[in-house]
Amino acid sequence: MPAFGERKELGSSLPHSARFHEDEGADRVIVVEERIGLAEMRVGWTGTVGLVITMGALHEGHASLIREARRLHDHVVVTVYVNPLQYEDPAVYPRTPDEDARLCREEGVDVLYMPDTAEVYRDGGPLITVAPGARGEVLEAEGRPGYFDGVLTVMLKMTNLVGPDAVFLGEKDFQQLALFRRMVFDLDVPVQVVGVPTVRESDGLALSSRNTRLSTAEREAALALPRALTAGVGVAAEQGGAADVLAAAANLLKAADSGDVPVRTLYLQLAGPSLESAPEQGPAWLLAAVQVGGTRLIDAMPLQLEPSSQSGG
Repeated sequence: MPAFGERKELGSSLPHSARFHEDEGADRVIVVEERIGLAEMRVGWTGTVGLVITMGALHEGHASLIREARRLHDHVVVTVYVNPLQYEDPAVYPRTPDEDARLCREEGVDVLYMPDTAEVYRDGGPLITVAPGARGEVLEAEGRPGYFDGVLTVMLKMTNLVGPDAVFLGEKDFQQLALFRRMVFDLDVPVQVVGVPTVRESDGLALSSRNTRLSTAEREAALALPRALTAGVGVAAEQGGAADVLAAAANLLKAADSGDVPVRTLYLQLAGPSLESAPEQGPAWLLAAVQVGGTRLIDAMPLQLEPSSQSGG
């Protein structure tokens, strides 16, 4: 397995529809836009493959996924595709293809797969999609019917097209991670799912392409989100129960909602590792979403619920 940052010699010939991204430096990432070129690349490889599925506008959070994939596998593929099944208007999502290719090159990615919609949905859109079940109809899907149908459908398609040994996903989008894991389990998809810890700014805000939409005042107000979750995690560490954890987080978010820049809570929930109801004790996740100005932000933190230190009798 190559050391981090080490690139294999790819030669001068490329498969159908593949090209080197025009960038400086000897190490150039190969960009593929059609599935046939991706398949031809894949056939020529030996060793294991790690996959990072993205919608582009890559940042340090995505880089952490790539690094973990690179550390554990011989080859790394990154996909960039803004899925119209997830958004009413996908055109508003930021697109930075040159910057994405540059980050991939710097992080040692072998292939960057950047298909268009006609390539992904060859017949104008899928007649059959992945249904996520009840756990995919709440939280991020509240008010957005079919949201996770679209998410899981495109993630399954990318997984099938690349044929990786493992898929690397960030823990910030914990509902997506948990649903993808369950889909892999239920449908017997032969791939390992690796959750990678959230990368945060120095002040604690989870990295997201959406952070760039925040004004200076909104950016400061948004810190209520990680602070609230951190407060809940702290209560759990002191053997507080589920109700205490939620109360601690909710109190901070409530105070933030009455600030000069309101932070509106969209949801706050404590759940088990597979999005089941939170256990009385054991591992759990605290998940929340807020609206700051016109920007929706999400975050999630793991915690351990311990038996109450208070005993009766």
